[in-house]
Amino acid sequence: MNIYIIRNNQRYGPYDEQTLLSYVNDGQILKQDRAIDTNSNQEYTVGFYLKKLGLKPHVKNKGNIFTQLSAIGSELIFPKTALFSKQFMSDQRFLILALVGLLPMVIMNIPLGGLFLFYEVSLYFSIIWGLFFYASFKTPQVKLKTTLAVFFITQICVFIVWDIFGLPALNPFYALCNASFPISLGGFTLGVGITEELAKMVPLLIILKKADEPLIPQTMVFYGLMSGIAFGVYEGVQYQVTVNAEQQYDISFFLNIARLTSLPFLHACWCGIAGYFLSFSELYPKYRWGLRVLALFIPALIHGLYDSIANYPIIPLILVFFGLMLLTIYLKQGINYQSKLRK
Repeated sequence: MNIYIIRNNQRYGPYDEQTLLSYVNDGQILKQDRAIDTNSNQEYTVGFYLKKLGLKPHVKNKGNIFTQLSAIGSELIFPKTALFSKQFMSDQRFLILALVGLLPMVIMNIPLGGLFLFYEVSLYFSIIWGLFFYASFKTPQVKLKTTLAVFFITQICVFIVWDIFGLPALNPFYALCNASFPISLGGFTLGVGITEELAKMVPLLIILKKADEPLIPQTMVFYGLMSGIAFGVYEGVQYQVTVNAEQQYDISFFLNIARLTSLPFLHACWCGIAGYFLSFSELYPKYRWGLRVLALFIPALIHGLYDSIANYPIIPLILVFFGLMLLTIYLKQGINYQSKLRK
């Protein structure tokens, strides 16, 4: 019997059974390697064919344990040269793992409590989301400085406008939120939705105004996601120290987790849609105001629908899934939008 070995999509051989057995015994071929019999052309493992032939491999040890460790070498066991090299300390994967894995321990050693502690934890989850968005939506146009500015300035502006000037109180539609459905839909859309989505849009409008080059839709979607996460952090902290704190422990625990994970993600997706249309409003200024209306109204409507039915089972999940689908499809159909708007 002659057998081919398949490794890394490459075919080697064929080898007769004794040659194959010797290679296995030497550790050059593994029993788990894929193998093909030249006669039947069937693919199994090397171990399967050896067993079929009645051959039992015995992999040779390279001396005792100490001999093996000596052969491996100290540099592989403790790679001091690589550990302290500048190249390793700038390794992106290492830095991300360290940031995500160790930041909670850093927070534990910061002597802050109350509102600041909630903010620190919210900041940690927002960093995780930010890294995910960066990996999924980054473009050559995305700048770290702009990303950080969007994230922190959004929160500062929202704090000033919400907590100092009381912007929500100036919108009369907020009063309709306490009514029954479908009247509450008007309140949540024209009140909560319009107000919050407009607040998240402001940093994006500033970015577009100060941009040195036309920003493509995916770039603005990324900045929109970051602005949405920033708003979600602010809102999450507010809920954790007020509404959530008044609930029973188990309910409060779940609501706090939701406010740190899924709900900021929703704000991010809705603002990502806004960023998409805002990009086109600058790329095709003939349709500027129509696209800006869409950038505000579509997220506000999804936001309002979600808030007005949030207490119903399953339906809110379907709605937010639809919003996520919408953002994804928008990005996939960007070329179609460009073709339409060029006319």
